Amino acid sequence: MRGKQFFTGVEIRIWAIACFAPQRTVREDALRNFTQQLQKISNDAGMPIIGQPCFCKYATGPDQVEPMFRYLKITFPGLQLVVVVLPGKTPVYAEVKRVGDTVLGMATQCVQAKNVNKTSPQTLSNLCLKINVKLGGINSILVPSTRPKVFNEPVIFLGADVTHPPAGDNKKPSIAAVVGSMDAHPSRYAATVRVQQHRQEIIQELSSMVRELLIMFYKSTGGYKPHRIILYRDGVSEGQFPHVLQHELTAIREACIKLEPEYRPGITFIVVQKRHHTRLFCAEKKEQSGKSGNIPAGTTVDVGITHPTEFDFYLCSHQGIQGTSRPSHYHVLWDDNHFDSDELQCLTYQLCHTYVRCTRSVSIPAPAYYAHLVAFRARYHLVEKEHDSGEGSHQSGCSEDRTPGAMARAITVHADTKKVMYFA
Repeated sequence: MRGKQFFTGVEIRIWAIACFAPQRTVREDALRNFTQQLQKISNDAGMPIIGQPCFCKYATGPDQVEPMFRYLKITFPGLQLVVVVLPGKTPVYAEVKRVGDTVLGMATQCVQAKNVNKTSPQTLSNLCLKINVKLGGINSILVPSTRPKVFNEPVIFLGADVTHPPAGDNKKPSIAAVVGSMDAHPSRYAATVRVQQHRQEIIQELSSMVRELLIMFYKSTGGYKPHRIILYRDGVSEGQFPHVLQHELTAIREACIKLEPEYRPGITFIVVQKRHHTRLFCAEKKEQSGKSGNIPAGTTVDVGITHPTEFDFYLCSHQGIQGTSRPSHYHVLWDDNHFDSDELQCLTYQLCHTYVRCTRSVSIPAPAYYAHLVAFRARYHLVEKEHDSGEGSHQSGCSEDRTPGAMARAITVHADTKKVMYFA
């Protein structure tokens, strides 16, 4: 981020700090120093945080989150952000996200106590990347002149993923998430999420989710309908390809026809796989990149080791920093848009650069990554505050007995939160 500014930065005037770490571990002077450093970095990034926080208090335990947030919302009209300091791994995180995202519609940014006590420009820059998009800013865009020609007409990029409960848990539901791009850059995304049957891989309510995203796209672009729908689907194993394709392609078509009987955009359905055993290496030592000696970012292989008849390719879009880079394997299961392979590979690689939490390219396209984050966040929204932290495989009391309707309500995001990328 050094010397760089956001494409559109948000100005933050009314903000608060809530510290859930005990005062002996995070002293007031540490909070003051953190505030000053954060303001310095954010100003440099073009996201000015103006003045001191309107509120800065210590608190303990998850049961204090909701009363405190309600007080903040009433007392400080126009409050833009609550920075929450956490003492390591704690159930407070799940409660902050539940209250902020689903109950009150407030933007929250959590930060670990150790990063407040010892600030580093790197950590603060990363915080700014997340805060800016949570408040509706745009961190970066693809350079319009180098984008593939698919951008010449309205196009929506969808990412879809299903996350399953941990091994040994035979009750908790699976969570399906679908995100969709909301502008031409594409930098802003909106999210939809549903609870579904335990370990069900096919997205049951895909049709209604895509319909929701198409309506949001239409509203946010000022009345454009996408001519093309490009879906990156994560988390499908090869044995399930025909099954998933048949069900989900039909669901997307159905969503379009429900909006308008004559609306038939071209659909491209791409499965993204990270879990495989293929590794790529440089034949020439001089081509290796970085200390780890990995293949350079952007390396693409679509001959020799790919399927003899189907349309698939390997793309290593990220710069391997540690260990051996694992290239992503893309299977194009359906393509109404008749992309040639170079065009689709280039588009996929460019989408790996639009991920907001990062200033470099990541290993899978941003929409697939966001779908994963949204599903993961919904898992936290389902946590009940006295119980688990959303991750453990231990059984948490009464959350299993909730009806599907109650769980659907629990993961429904507040209308104000829906407008921004709360999951970043």
